[in-house]
Amino acid sequence: MTAPILQTEHLRKAYGALTVTDDVSTDLKHGELHAIIGPNGAGKTSLIHQLSGYQPSDGGRILFDGIDITTLPMAKRVRLGIARTFQITSVLSGFSVLENASIAAQAGAGTSFRFLRPADRERDLNDQAMAALETVGLADRAERQASDLSHGEKRQLELAIALATKPKLLLLDEPLAGTGHDESASLTALINQLKGDFSIILIEHDMDAVFALADRISVLVYGGIIASGDPGEVRSNPEVRKAYLGDETA
Repeated sequence: MTAPILQTEHLRKAYGALTVTDDVSTDLKHGELHAIIGPNGAGKTSLIHQLSGYQPSDGGRILFDGIDITTLPMAKRVRLGIARTFQITSVLSGFSVLENASIAAQAGAGTSFRFLRPADRERDLNDQAMAALETVGLADRAERQASDLSHGEKRQLELAIALATKPKLLLLDEPLAGTGHDESASLTALINQLKGDFSIILIEHDMDAVFALADRISVLVYGGIIASGDPGEVRSNPEVRKAYLGDETA
């Protein structure tokens, strides 16, 4: 049996007396989309922060592709093949769409601080960035300022920025947040397109999207996983319905 691409073992994180990640042991298979759901304040984004290296863990281990990355900084995790998006839109508004993706490609290649060699002069990185924009449907917007994009297009650009680093693993933190119905449907279709080509951990409050996309769902409540299984198992779990889903599954 092939080892999971990502494993956490007894992962913990606390801020003073507040425990936000409580003994989380889970995994992600190659090519799987594993959704993490739960109420606000459950610790979902804190878990993504730990996996990406944005914040350190207080205990436990994180293994990526067989490598212990628990103490590695975020930049090194990016170069190993871990990319993330943020809950709040984080594109560089003063740069073009292509420049946003090209800077990410530089970061993935470990050359993000070569200021004497601008991203737009790096042909291979530009090609990499354009390929990412093509994947998300923004190639025709490449020369536009990122600030001119609609909210949904900025969400697409965030995915392109992640893809430009040539990842093996995508950590998607509420990629549909703030989008309208049509934008949400378009982004859901895009994430579905990425399934299989990338291993994905998805945090999302849109349950229609979660149950349409996920191969597996884990439910996080008060920092701990209370249930994990395929969408049908989670949908019918009485503890999950009581703690989070409620009448959404009716």
